[in-house]
Amino acid sequence: MIEAAWRLGQRLLYLTHPNLRGDDVAELQVRLAQFGFNPGRIDGIFGVLTEEALNEFQRNCALEVSGTLTRATLTELVRMTSTHTARSLVTEARDRAGFHEAPTGPLVISGQSPLAPLLARSCARVLKVEVLRDESPEAVAAFANANAAAFVISLQTLKHIDGVHLHYWASYRSHSRRGEQLASQIASAFTHAADLPRVEVTGMALPVLRETKMITLHIEHGTDQVETLERLAQVIATVLSEVIHR
Repeated sequence: MIEAAWRLGQRLLYLTHPNLRGDDVAELQVRLAQFGFNPGRIDGIFGVLTEEALNEFQRNCALEVSGTLTRATLTELVRMTSTHTARSLVTEARDRAGFHEAPTGPLVISGQSPLAPLLARSCARVLKVEVLRDESPEAVAAFANANAAAFVISLQTLKHIDGVHLHYWASYRSHSRRGEQLASQIASAFTHAADLPRVEVTGMALPVLRETKMITLHIEHGTDQVETLERLAQVIATVLSEVIHR
């Protein structure tokens, strides 16, 4: 609610720690991406990539290169934004074209789910694995970002759900195309495997999905049957291995 209250131009935006967050940051990221300057994922978090994109915009407009959304910079942003022509985002174009770094870090598995150690064991054959059982979503994201994780899999047992829910990053402004693809691949593999719980795939803006810079999935499951969990772990590990090898 606090983040949604901010409108572009109501405050200075610049790189600070902790990062500034809000709908005004997301609006800035969208406008920069429409002009071809890459601010990274449209997540409403003013990070290093957003600062670099803002610097490039200011440089191209012959403005003072400060990395800060000043009144003069906002004026140029508004002046150059077309109100008649829909513009695509450079972030989405780069994602479609595959312009992203190949994953090199560990697979980070988080959560107290009994699926966590089973998945770690299944994935250890093809990936370095780090398991964080008791950390907050923000701490998990900080660890993953600092260690350039290849993937993050967040796990949660919810007794009241029937089946398995796969969540990837999505907001009302953008979504993770690669996260959606990975979730869909895993869901397809679940569907083709016999006697596994039904699966649903949805985009969400959960903290662990928003804060991480790499492909991240949050997986919720209702079952606690060891045999079923072992098969789920094997299927997920197989899909991750295929993605890595590609």
